[in-house]
Amino acid sequence: MTVDKKTRFEQLALPHLSSAWQLARWLARNDAQAQEVVQEAWLRAWRYFDGFSGSLIETRAWLLTIVRNAFYDSVAAQRPHDLLDESGPEAVDWTFNPEHMAERADAKRVIEDALRQLPVPYREVLVLRELAECSYQEIARMTGLPPGTVMSRLARARAMLATILTNNQGTTR
Repeated sequence: MTVDKKTRFEQLALPHLSSAWQLARWLARNDAQAQEVVQEAWLRAWRYFDGFSGSLIETRAWLLTIVRNAFYDSVAAQRPHDLLDESGPEAVDWTFNPEHMAERADAKRVIEDALRQLPVPYREVLVLRELAECSYQEIARMTGLPPGTVMSRLARARAMLATILTNNQGTTR
């Protein structure tokens, strides 16, 4: 390990750690699996970092692609009943006003529940676009899909999410 590699890795990769976590969390749907995915992705990124020559902006897409691949590899390695365990701890920030905390937690829960109902291919593009703020081109490179397919899948994911939220609205009141 050289100091230059470590410094360069820290400068390029660390700013994107929260995006990596966010993507892994949404794909995995539980904190424990997301932690394993991010850890594996980080190890892979470090292992292959010598061959990476991109910029800070390109690093995000590169890292999120590694996170995505690590997630799918972890899914392939798991037994089917492990995939359905979504009972991870709630990540609610309890430091604010209790009334606001309750409203935020409720809204967050409703949206998370709706996102969890989306099939993985649709949830993946929606999370990459709306939460990780990736461009269509970045998502296309990460997923290996044509940009047109990314856009249509994203539109369908949004429509599916709206339908789920609308249908759930009547049951939560």
